Amino acid sequence: MTPTKIRANVVSERAAWVREMIHSIQGLPLSSYDEFAGDRRNVASAESYLRRGIEALLDLGRHILAKGFAVVAAEYKEIGTELAKEGVLSEDQGMLLRQIAGYRNRMVHFYHEVTQAELYQLSTEELKDIESLLEALVRWLQAHPEKLDQGI
Repeated sequence: MTPTKIRANVVSERAAWVREMIHSIQGLPLSSYDEFAGDRRNVASAESYLRRGIEALLDLGRHILAKGFAVVAAEYKEIGTELAKEGVLSEDQGMLLRQIAGYRNRMVHFYHEVTQAELYQLSTEELKDIESLLEALVRWLQAHPEKLDQGI
């Protein structure tokens, strides 16, 4: 496989999706755990928004690797490691993305173990990690316009 140009429209679409999912979580009643857990729809919404936001972030990372570096990441947990190897993310950021990918896998395959309290904690305290990784990817792309098929 040969590196090609990273598609700016894919970057924009995935970044917008991540931001929309974060905004949707922030729109839930999060002022207290009791308010959040008092309506099961809040818990289901938080889980869905969080999972889809993480998947979009990982898909963006996979696109950067595949197009920009001709690197295939077969599993979500490989994306952070490979992005760090290519210098797109720092080692710490790559490890954080790997942990987030692991959590996504847990949400999908061990959904019955994910608690309401855990989803509340993630929704109120951990979204900044997803935002910071998204911004790191966007900053790297802005610093490397030669990797893109057009400006973002």
